[in-house]
Amino acid sequence: MEKVKLERYNNAYMEQLNIIFGTEIKNPILKNVVVNAVKITNDLSIAKIYFTCFNEDRKQVLKELRESQGFLRHELASKVDIRHTPELIFEYDESLEYAKKIEDKIKEIKEKGQ
Repeated sequence: MEKVKLERYNNAYMEQLNIIFGTEIKNPILKNVVVNAVKITNDLSIAKIYFTCFNEDRKQVLKELRESQGFLRHELASKVDIRHTPELIFEYDESLEYAKKIEDKIKEIKEKGQ
């Protein structure tokens, strides 16, 4: 699969999932889910969905996402023109937490230096 087309699919999936979580999902636990990135494999068989959630237990959110996978795949199939809707694999994106820790450390070092 050409890289540009794959990137379009990744972006379309991310955009549509954020719309679904923001407006269409009924589960209140999933209302706070934000999709940060999507990485679809070259053969279009798997889509890794990197997400964060605010004010929710991430293990519970992951459980609910897995239980909602059928609904989410169905919604994506109707919204994104792709010949085969890939299997969705959800992974918590820890990059925001990591960035916050680094930011806090930098702030702490600056405060000690003053």
